[in-house]
Amino acid sequence: MAITQRPLEVDAVIVGAGFSGIYVLHRLRDQLGLNVKILEAGTDLGGVWNNNVYPGARVDSPAPVYGFAMAKVYKTWKWSQAYPDQKELQAYFHHVDQVLSIKKDCIFNSRVNAASFDPDQARWTIQTEDGKTVRAKYFIPAIGFAEQQYVPPWKGFDSFKGTIHHSSQWPREGVDVKGKRVAVVGTGATGIQLIQEWAKEAAELVVFQRTPNLALPMRQRKFDSEARRQMQDDTTELFARSWETGSGMPDPAPSKVFADYTPEEAETVLNRLYEEGGFKLWSSGYIDLLMSPEGNRFTYDLWAKRTRARIHDPVKRDLLAPLEPPHPFGTKRPSLEQDYYEQFNRVNVHLVDTKAHPIVEITPQGIVTDDGKLHEVDIIGMATGFNSNTGGLSKMGIKDLNGVDLGQRWKDGVRTHLGLTVPGFPNMFLPYCVQAPTPFTNGPVFIEFQANFIRDIVKKMERGGTRSIDPMEAAAEAWRAEVHAIGDMTLFPQAKSWYMGANIPGKPVEMLYYFGGVPRYRETCGEALDKWDKVFICH
Repeated sequence: MAITQRPLEVDAVIVGAGFSGIYVLHRLRDQLGLNVKILEAGTDLGGVWNNNVYPGARVDSPAPVYGFAMAKVYKTWKWSQAYPDQKELQAYFHHVDQVLSIKKDCIFNSRVNAASFDPDQARWTIQTEDGKTVRAKYFIPAIGFAEQQYVPPWKGFDSFKGTIHHSSQWPREGVDVKGKRVAVVGTGATGIQLIQEWAKEAAELVVFQRTPNLALPMRQRKFDSEARRQMQDDTTELFARSWETGSGMPDPAPSKVFADYTPEEAETVLNRLYEEGGFKLWSSGYIDLLMSPEGNRFTYDLWAKRTRARIHDPVKRDLLAPLEPPHPFGTKRPSLEQDYYEQFNRVNVHLVDTKAHPIVEITPQGIVTDDGKLHEVDIIGMATGFNSNTGGLSKMGIKDLNGVDLGQRWKDGVRTHLGLTVPGFPNMFLPYCVQAPTPFTNGPVFIEFQANFIRDIVKKMERGGTRSIDPMEAAAEAWRAEVHAIGDMTLFPQAKSWYMGANIPGKPVEMLYYFGGVPRYRETCGEALDKWDKVFICH
């Protein structure tokens, strides 16, 4: 006779052991004294930094502010480079565990496939693929925005005689490409990182590009002992400055609009920012970069001039950095590169324009484009991106009070309040998710604020004896209208980007993230907490 395992009863369940999950666990467990568990589909802490082990994987926010702003964590850790790679970030999460004791409350290899709320008991029941059941008052899916991979529906994948690897499911033992003919499909952040590595090792590399990436120089650098010591001294101040900016970065925001500059002044400023590297050309030039068509085009032209000078072949130059912008600069997230454009000066690196000639199928020998050309390769790296935010949440089997799946509720568009709560899903919180400033911020700094908000609202519920809260439909509609209204004031709708959900066929095209700035977002969250009876249905 089979023995039925009793459900695990806790106060809160978090899904995901990345930055969001760890921050929320620390806030609820260590600061409020609640019984909290993390369900993690993977084998270790780190979220994307445990899962994404493809060559060249590294973060595009700089140390030390890409980390936990807890003195007991950062004062006992030293970064080795400005933009840490996956291995260093994985080691960092192990350090975090040593300081905060996270793993003792993690249940690994546990992928959630069902979750529903019982209003009579005011409890969520969460189930995993391997048969675990956990019941909790609070349910926090903290899976980030790049959890659900996207693979185009080409025919013939199973027929390929070589090997195919999506960046999010890379073999931990690595992939040997020396002397091999390889392909990379996609030129987003992952594609750029993979291309930079494989170009140096493979016999032949074919890059399949649909849209050029308007990538910016990373200016990577190693830290010597003196730089590491200085960083230790400066970290507290850097985090304090990051908390006050709209991006969660320590750099000051621009104070002028494009019209405040003469063309000569604007060129001087933008060239300086390009040289400094990172996202500064995107974030620090002028206030209205993403609202002024004239200022945006001026920035694009400078970027194109600087980039085209690095590419020798005129055909590749026009594909990688065309004279006419493929979309307004910055309306697709720029990636950071180290020597990406120089790789196309190698004779073994080839570029295929899939906008002109789309991929139509995979054959046993390679990849076929619509002009009938077969590109023979031995290994294919799929850097085709993610169904951001909504994709991962939609496959978790989360049901509302009427038994309707979250994915079904969002089939015609996303509705949340502050990107943190969803009508019909009481006591559920979504950190680092859709309809928040999520991708326009330095993740850990923004996540810390959201974790604080979740802590504060849970604290208010516990102290007041509130069993459940459910955001009002009117509050969600008002927030959605604000997200869209601000988005419509910008140039974002002119680009087919994952910011708009346009990278996934059939997905509603709408502004998915809040561009009103982190300070305004924090103010709105504070208002919701102070006057929660105007926003939430409380029981």
